[in-house]
Amino acid sequence: MVEEHSNQAISPSLIRLSEQQHKLKNSAIRNFFDKEGRLKSIPSQLKKKLIVLEHLVDRLDMERGYEESEINAYIRLYHEDFATIRREFIVQGFMTRENDVYRRNARSAVRRWEELS
Repeated sequence: MVEEHSNQAISPSLIRLSEQQHKLKNSAIRNFFDKEGRLKSIPSQLKKKLIVLEHLVDRLDMERGYEESEINAYIRLYHEDFATIRREFIVQGFMTRENDVYRRNARSAVRRWEELS
């Protein structure tokens, strides 16, 4: 969904969250991350899992490619199950892997938690 404003398109990533969505996002982050910022557990509910994955992947640079070892080391900063989270990054569209290089996808390619009921 792209909204029009003064004849200029606004990207979906810039559209503000509703108050309810904002509360859900903050609640999921608060409940699934400890005070040190480590992920306590991987949510089973898809919407919360997507919020957690988005929170993690947002810290990666959009402009560069990462070797698998770099992605693993990054994920280990937050959770010991790097393989599951790395796989979820791919499955949910947050990243692509080509020739053993991982890259972040544009927000438009990512499965959006905001669109789930």
